[in-house]
Amino acid sequence: MEKTNYQIKISLKNSKPNIWRRIVISSDTSLEDFHKIIQTTMGWTNSHLHQFIKGKTYYLVPLDDDNDFFGFVETIDYIEEKIIVSDLLVKEKDKIVYEYDFGDGWMHDILLEKILVKDPKLMIPVCLKGKMCCPPEDCGGIWGYYQLLDIIQNPKHSEYEEMIEWLDEDFEPEYFDKEYINELLQEEDFGSLDFLMF
Repeated sequence: MEKTNYQIKISLKNSKPNIWRRIVISSDTSLEDFHKIIQTTMGWTNSHLHQFIKGKTYYLVPLDDDNDFFGFVETIDYIEEKIIVSDLLVKEKDKIVYEYDFGDGWMHDILLEKILVKDPKLMIPVCLKGKMCCPPEDCGGIWGYYQLLDIIQNPKHSEYEEMIEWLDEDFEPEYFDKEYINELLQEEDFGSLDFLMF
């Protein structure tokens, strides 16, 4: 089978205005590497567990026997090395879901927008476009994030000082730096931090 590139749109579910990225990757990218690419492209810190979901099938990082709290899901395989993106996204408009941080439950829609002829001049993976800043980690999911934004926009709110101190002082909800993301994507592990297993 001829190798192709995939143009993919990643959208953070329930974000308004939508927090999204458009990227190009190789169709034979492993899910393990795709996870790292998503982390860097969106702006997450790779400090929580994650999974890919297609239909009722879950693809996750293998856990040891002591931490096998996912026994209730029907897992066909682990994401390490064996599953590639084109196993799940076969034709244009196919979708899967990527969930990051099972506590906060950041759900992402992954849409295969276009199947492209391999372009040797295009350095992939690459981020083509995007909008809005990634929410800060551990803020309580999408609804917690919007509550946080409401608080920091109201200096008279009782939790204003506490939230400002907790937040990175440089946090800007509309910030998006495509050039920086693409620099990171060319680094080892696509610029993703080491996974923290706990």
